[in-house]
Amino acid sequence: MLEVFLLAFALSMDAFAVSIGIGVKNKYFDTFLALKVGLFFGFFQALMPLFGYLSNIGLGSVIESLDHWIAFTLLSILGVKMLYESFGENIEEDIAKITNKLLLYLAIATSIDAMAAGFTLNLLQLNPYISMIIIGVVTYIFSFFGVYIGSKGGGFLEDKAEKLGGVILIGIGVKILIEHTLY
Repeated sequence: MLEVFLLAFALSMDAFAVSIGIGVKNKYFDTFLALKVGLFFGFFQALMPLFGYLSNIGLGSVIESLDHWIAFTLLSILGVKMLYESFGENIEEDIAKITNKLLLYLAIATSIDAMAAGFTLNLLQLNPYISMIIIGVVTYIFSFFGVYIGSKGGGFLEDKAEKLGGVILIGIGVKILIEHTLY
């Protein structure tokens, strides 16, 4: 169960960083915007792992002996990607006007890594559908508060959130690899 919350936390860091950037664009906290950002990001972070999980079911028997290596590789690549991106430019420079279309694009973009992580859900000790709900709810909460923090001048937290998320994803990948190769 702890792994699911750590995975949810790590996957939500991209959305959290983008939410801070959205909040920075507003001088005052907008509750409706924060709710909408949380819903967009939370929904797609919950939905995308389903695609990865279902593709793994279809290939499960074929790659069963390699699944821990694949999980380790995918989570490590995602973690390194997040670490790399944390040194890039802040998102608020790319956002001109916050529309539903923009939120849709941002929600999909920040949840692509969740699709790859969904491939690993069968290796965790919890129902994958419950895992997806946990991922969505955690992302919703972080996204809502990201808008709040950004509106209060917390733009400096964007890169730190992505760095922490990247390290956690790599850690989960290493844990899965160790558990499946040593036991």
